Amino acid sequence: MLKIWGRNTSSNVQKVMWAIGEIGVAHERIDVGGPFGQNREPPYLAMNPNGVVPTLEEDDGFILWESNAIVRYLAAKHRTGGLEPADMRTRFSAERWMDWQSSVANPAIIPVFWGLLRTPPEKRDLNAIAAAKIKCEDALRIMDAQLAKTRFMAGDDFSYGDIPLGPFVYRYFRLVPDHPPLPNVERWYADITARPMFKQHILDIPFV
Repeated sequence: MLKIWGRNTSSNVQKVMWAIGEIGVAHERIDVGGPFGQNREPPYLAMNPNGVVPTLEEDDGFILWESNAIVRYLAAKHRTGGLEPADMRTRFSAERWMDWQSSVANPAIIPVFWGLLRTPPEKRDLNAIAAAKIKCEDALRIMDAQLAKTRFMAGDDFSYGDIPLGPFVYRYFRLVPDHPPLPNVERWYADITARPMFKQHILDIPFV
């Protein structure tokens, strides 16, 4: 059976679990990282030398790490799940947004998440948090402009291009409730949160 190594509170694990849920793949998830540890121990590092989560392991010993790569792999392997666009241009547009999440959106949200949720109030760097909020807003305006043209990130159908950005927007909306108006992102987010697998693997998971 497919194994996913990683704690379910990790946004990167949540991406993979959301994709698995959409596709309907039989799997086992194993708690690793955070309070569960093990990710810096030799057995785990032998699978994933980065010592982070998630890691995919298949029955024949195939190992894959990097959350967006795992989502792409599962979508390509299980095309009946509908996450990988059939049209080549739409597919690469979706992959562009996946890469953009890693290079732009994720670095923007990390200081906000760690600063407000993982750092005691007396130790917070308020200037760094404020600067990171501005970067998040800039990223979200880029999303909003795209979503003014298409229902989902890569077109009018839900795809794996939306999956990495779901946890990003969820965290931002939770941490910055007084965010500026983002009508198209908010419409998209309403569509995303209505999906049962988003609820199961993100909304229903403790926000820690």
